[in-house]
Amino acid sequence: MTQVSATFHTTGKVCGRQREVEHLLLRGLQGKGRKAVASLAVNALAAVNRRRERTAPPPSAEQVKILLLHAYGMGGTIRTVYNLAGYLAKDHDVEIVSVLREAEESFFPVPPGVRISFLDDRREPPTGLRRLLARPSRLIPKEEAAYHRFTLYTDLKLARYLRSLRTGVLIATRPGLNLAAAALTPPGVITIGQEHVALQGHAETIQAMIKRRYPKLDALVALTKADLRDYRALLRKKPRRLTRIPNAVPPMDGDRADLSAKTVITVGRMTKIKGFHRLLDAWKLVTEVHPDWNLRIYGAGPQQENLQEQIESLGIGATATLPGSTDDVGSELAKASIFVMSSRHEGFPMTLLEAWGKGLAVVSFNSPHGPKEMITHEHDGLLVKPRTVENLANAIIRVIEDEPYRRHLAANAVRTAETYDLDAVGAQWDALFDELVAPR
Repeated sequence: MTQVSATFHTTGKVCGRQREVEHLLLRGLQGKGRKAVASLAVNALAAVNRRRERTAPPPSAEQVKILLLHAYGMGGTIRTVYNLAGYLAKDHDVEIVSVLREAEESFFPVPPGVRISFLDDRREPPTGLRRLLARPSRLIPKEEAAYHRFTLYTDLKLARYLRSLRTGVLIATRPGLNLAAAALTPPGVITIGQEHVALQGHAETIQAMIKRRYPKLDALVALTKADLRDYRALLRKKPRRLTRIPNAVPPMDGDRADLSAKTVITVGRMTKIKGFHRLLDAWKLVTEVHPDWNLRIYGAGPQQENLQEQIESLGIGATATLPGSTDDVGSELAKASIFVMSSRHEGFPMTLLEAWGKGLAVVSFNSPHGPKEMITHEHDGLLVKPRTVENLANAIIRVIEDEPYRRHLAANAVRTAETYDLDAVGAQWDALFDELVAPR
């Protein structure tokens, strides 16, 4: 027996067939005769599941677990999960289960009645089993955007957690976690996969795995109608329920924008997909006409240094700034008049909903799925041909110069935001739970 296997075999309170399954799983994760071991593990899991199915309690939504990558991080998915968890906690026992913990405190306020637990606490250097299993994940596909965050240790912790569940609802929130939940969660647990990124944004290998495994989920929830159509086309065999439930507008501090500030704002993680480099190129053109207006890009990420260098090279440092992250998005939005979305792709952008809720005029690239579906052109926002810097600049200039038009867009934006009210969206989750709990 290898050192890793021996350590695993004597760690934790597992016994009998379950220990056998986990031992086979770990051997497969280590890559030793993976195909043969994987086949044995699948057969063993199937046998355990058949036995559990005979004794599983009736489906219940009393307990709700939401599986998240890093609950104490910042980002749209985390914010929407907190929002949903807070709503569900009124009538359910709700726990957010975070695969990772890398910070002392949550970036966002934790909703009342919601517990948070962690599978892998990384606040200290790895020791013991975590250090021994600090190797690339075998459970999460390499093409998953967050693959580098997972290890053999998180594989083990995640597999054990999923196999420990007996009842309630499990909501997973990204492809890797959805795939793991579909493969490992035992009978008796209602499994729901929630997708925050458009299907077409996933690598082909991920889409192939989705096609094979997602039908094992009880439900799959897409955020947009376009994405729902794509999943219906891909999945020949479908989960029990395939539906669309949008995210809701979260509660925000600050007043509604009065549209007098000469400020354009955007918020997001600083990655290439957000297109902030194109926004800065467009802003250079805007400042040539309106040097008295300012651009603020809130957020952090791997592109932050490059964006700052771009600001300096374009000579727009007097009007374009990167203030960093903020835990009070609402107040910052209320200080602006125009919100710009320059993303190459979006699933269902929460920042767009937040900007609408604060009564901002919106200018956005007409990117697939999210903005294209959410925004009614010339009504509650202005859509621009994707990746066209000059067109983006001209759209911003138009909204700056035409104040009545700016106020027209903003007024309609507020009314659109009301259709994404938390109670209205939450009622759709309530209906989904009722349907999944009902006898087949």
